[in-house]
Amino acid sequence: MSYNFNEIEAKWQNYWAENQTFRASNSSDKPKYYVLDMFPYPSGAGLHVGHPLGYIASDIYARYKRHKGFNVLHPQGYDSFGLPAEQYAIQTGQHPALTTAKNIKRYREQLDKIGFSFDWSREVRTSDPEYYKWTQWIFIQLFESWYDMEAEKSRAISELEEIFVSEGNSRVNAACDDDVEEFSADSWNNFSSEEKQRILLKYRLTYLAETEVNWCPQLGTVLANDEIVNGVSERGGYPVVRKKMTQWSMRISAFSERLLQGLDQLDWTESLKESQRNWIGKSVGAMVHFNLYGETLKKVKDDGSLAEHQKKISVFTTRPDTIFGVSFMTLAPEHDLVKKITTPQQKEEVEAYIAASAKRSERERMADVKSITGVFTGAYAEHPFTGESIPIWIGDYVLAGYGTGAVMAVPCGDQRDYDFARHFDIPIKNIFENADISEAAFSGKEGAVIANSDFLSGLEYKEALQKVILELEKTGHGYGKTNYRLRDAVFSRQRYWGEPFPVYYVKGMPQMIDAQHLPLHLPEVEKYLPTETGEPPLGNATDWAWDTKSNEVVGNEKIDDETVFPLELNTMPGWAGSSWYLFRYMDAGNTEEFVSKEAQNYWENVDLYIGGSEHATGHLLYSRFWTKFLRDRGYLSVEEPFKKLINQGMILGQSAFVYRLEGENVFVSKNLIGENNVQPIHADVSLVNHSDELDVEGFKEWRPEFKDAKFLTEKEGAYIVGREVEKMSKSKYNVVNPDDICEDYGADTLRMYEMFLGPLEQAKPWNTAGITGVHNFLKKLWKLYHNGEQFEVSGEKASADSLKSLHKTIKKVTGDIEEFSFNTSVSTFMICVNELSAQKCSSREVLEPLVILLAPYAPHIAEELWSKLGNSESVVTAEYPVFEEKYLVESTKNYPVSFNGKMRFTMELPLDMPKDEIEKTVMADERTQKQLDGRTPKKVIVVPGKIVNIVG
Repeated sequence: MSYNFNEIEAKWQNYWAENQTFRASNSSDKPKYYVLDMFPYPSGAGLHVGHPLGYIASDIYARYKRHKGFNVLHPQGYDSFGLPAEQYAIQTGQHPALTTAKNIKRYREQLDKIGFSFDWSREVRTSDPEYYKWTQWIFIQLFESWYDMEAEKSRAISELEEIFVSEGNSRVNAACDDDVEEFSADSWNNFSSEEKQRILLKYRLTYLAETEVNWCPQLGTVLANDEIVNGVSERGGYPVVRKKMTQWSMRISAFSERLLQGLDQLDWTESLKESQRNWIGKSVGAMVHFNLYGETLKKVKDDGSLAEHQKKISVFTTRPDTIFGVSFMTLAPEHDLVKKITTPQQKEEVEAYIAASAKRSERERMADVKSITGVFTGAYAEHPFTGESIPIWIGDYVLAGYGTGAVMAVPCGDQRDYDFARHFDIPIKNIFENADISEAAFSGKEGAVIANSDFLSGLEYKEALQKVILELEKTGHGYGKTNYRLRDAVFSRQRYWGEPFPVYYVKGMPQMIDAQHLPLHLPEVEKYLPTETGEPPLGNATDWAWDTKSNEVVGNEKIDDETVFPLELNTMPGWAGSSWYLFRYMDAGNTEEFVSKEAQNYWENVDLYIGGSEHATGHLLYSRFWTKFLRDRGYLSVEEPFKKLINQGMILGQSAFVYRLEGENVFVSKNLIGENNVQPIHADVSLVNHSDELDVEGFKEWRPEFKDAKFLTEKEGAYIVGREVEKMSKSKYNVVNPDDICEDYGADTLRMYEMFLGPLEQAKPWNTAGITGVHNFLKKLWKLYHNGEQFEVSGEKASADSLKSLHKTIKKVTGDIEEFSFNTSVSTFMICVNELSAQKCSSREVLEPLVILLAPYAPHIAEELWSKLGNSESVVTAEYPVFEEKYLVESTKNYPVSFNGKMRFTMELPLDMPKDEIEKTVMADERTQKQLDGRTPKKVIVVPGKIVNIVG
């Protein structure tokens, strides 16, 4: 009977769907295990063979855990809000919901064909109102919360109001905006309602603030740093500029220390943890205040544009011990003070510099360590100890969003400051004893002795650090501080296709829609672009106002600012829905809560999370932040979302190139290029065979602009393409469709081949030519259970060799699965089947457990063979085979028999045979007598279990 993989796979995929084989229960006596893949975005291109890699790995592990007696939750859904569907809507006018539904249908068909054991009864989509209802609800909880730094936890905003009523804010240690001013209980009680709301907004965990953002005019939205590559948008490659906008932000910075400490408890790779540590960026030092000086101070006093607390520049530094070496200060070009302190003489130059730096992304500015640029503002600050004037410059190596957006420059102790000072001829003071700074800055700490620094002179680093902080605190010029690089996350996007904020505005102040009236549905709009006046796309909606009496959305014409108010026009970012989705899977049908306490207490959190390394910072930090917040407020029982995390590597494409002669419509074969100047052009890999020969006519049809091109071929008439390993991408025409592989070789072949390509965490190139080896293995496996057209498995006792082959495989494959070394498991299966075939094994004792062992990797063929073995239930229910060491214990030894040190033949003897018996048996063998040819040996050396050597 031939191996008809198409028929077998369709049969069992239908069986799993009809019987809901992989449906998990929220109550079971079995131990639980939660396996999750990172949320896929359903793109219009569908899956290519690189996408399923992590899914196959997680599926193998999920199936393995079921065999080991676990109640496994392995759900799947879609991160279905996103820019691509919106961009398509802008181009075509088709509603993003229609595009998304079509893409999801395509994704589901492809995923089903590969045979994943997903519990589809729990499917979620972030764009489903029944899902984003709870995203909106979580947003409201964040709005109604503040962070108590003393208790290190989030608390209800109502508790903060109670404190303000009884004692003001002088003793409140909270995460809040920098410009919060102290007030008494009496003051609070006399504030207007609007003033109270304005103050509370400075404490809330989600708040409105004017912030520097990455603005992409072509996409019409704000982008996160990780959505920008080389200064342009990752999607579309459009220019990005920095600009100030009023945005919703999340106070994730309040959780910095907890996010940092929590990493120690996680089973993640050290490199991944280090990525998060670097992103959080903890540093210990001091906050130092520099007052504005002389004419600069007079200027801002005269125009009255600054409050008292704004008449100084605050700087965070890890080296306050070097304060007497400050030669100048540098502000970020976008710093609030810049325009207010710049002198008329410097105004034109400063404004030109600000405009130029706005065109560079933060990442670009941080990465550019070679360029030295800056402009003097004409303003000065006052040194906190000496009273000397310090020139204030602007430079784009300083970022407004990091720290305070200002640095105190100590050229003698920092190379970047040193290069800046040298470039602009700014004097460099040396405050280090016996340090040569004629060629470079001295940046060492240990052993460094401070000099020319008044009360710090003669002190080493640690002592100087402590002393200067005491003096700063004593004089009111600063204080000791721990700082973090992690900044509050901008939470607004100027786009249509995202979660609407459950927010309306009364006198400019945000108000939350009551949770009982959620979800707030996305409105219909005619255009998906920003409005002509620059408002986000929701500004095109004609019905986008909130009636506080009827608690419903009404027409904009009814806005009266008494009972009907305008709704928020921004939508939430892509990471909103993906920050908590793991908990929704636990209780996906719950209409009363985002997850019940019972379901969450049972599943707790994710035991195994698999996904790409591109989410090493953004998504993982946001999800960890929301989990910690929801635990603080009593909605979750866990502090972390993901216990174990594995980043799968990338499957790379084998791109094909044709070579066009410069300036001509002539293509030359790879081996004929020689000295010619050529332009490499991507060719669709489907037009190239395994010998790298191009289907020239197919290429001409595919690219009509080259239909009349001339092709210079090799002697035998073939046009040979060039090959290059690149990221698999539609734009590089190197995408391999998994549907084609499933059709030609089967899903089980695809699953095993993707694992066989190499270690899960490493990048590896795809090569379709190599897939036949895995396919042939499955055909050989099938043949092992058949005698010609007949299925033939006997009840006879298995041979010792067959049992040895089986248990050797059980041991190796089990160890490989536990270590996620799936590539070596596939090799082990191949060796096992080869050995059993050579042994002509047909014993159920061996072949039945082999099916179970193989089932996580090749589930379709395993189900078919399991059924043929007479089992009525799915192989999924079968208990995992137990390794027994006794079958690997050798009972015999193949002794090498040597004569004067040269091995002449071998003899298989029992391992427990006594030494004298071994000698007798070897000496009696006719091959020994033939070698001795009548001689009597001088001695016979026998090492039991190793060798026999006859001397003389």
